[in-house]
Amino acid sequence: MSYKVLLLNGSPHATGCTARALQEVAGALNAEGIETEMIHFGKDNIGGCIACGFCARNGKCVFNDKVNEVAPKFEQADGLIIGSPVYYSSPNGTALSFMDRLFFSTGFPKQMKVGAAVVSCRRGGNTATFDALNKYFTISGMPVVSSTYWNQVHGRSAEDVEKDLEGLQTMRNLGRNMAFLIKAISAEKAKAGLPLEERDYFTSFPDGK
Repeated sequence: MSYKVLLLNGSPHATGCTARALQEVAGALNAEGIETEMIHFGKDNIGGCIACGFCARNGKCVFNDKVNEVAPKFEQADGLIIGSPVYYSSPNGTALSFMDRLFFSTGFPKQMKVGAAVVSCRRGGNTATFDALNKYFTISGMPVVSSTYWNQVHGRSAEDVEKDLEGLQTMRNLGRNMAFLIKAISAEKAKAGLPLEERDYFTSFPDGK
């Protein structure tokens, strides 16, 4: 049985702190027999969702950029990791726009795909950023993978991250935990199928009551 995880680097720096953290996770996943693909979009011109409804009618985003390129890979993947630096205690704008459009424009089921967020920062703002990124998974029926600390590394450069031994350790443990969860879900899915997912109700109070 083959498994694959996509690692998305939302940092403008293709070889910076975020990339170094993701590489450590990828190494642990590969050691557990999980295929990985790293995709860098942090320097792409990724605009935000404009709520035009094109994706609902056509199955893809109206902006034909890397979001549409990644969407079919996401559909086939068993897991997704999004990495972002901290900008003012939040993910950077490009990462948020990318994730908004990737999740909103894709109608395929995401239930029991495995998700994780990885954050890099110089000093603070990491947990708020981490929390914002995890929301994409928790609204989509995707189990969120944890580690032995929050999934974060510290430093201003990839060389600084090399000194964050606990941070790199956290990345390796994240990779191993993700591999285990992917395999466990696959085994249970083969035996009993996915959990029942109800979609009958959509509370919007259109009558104003």
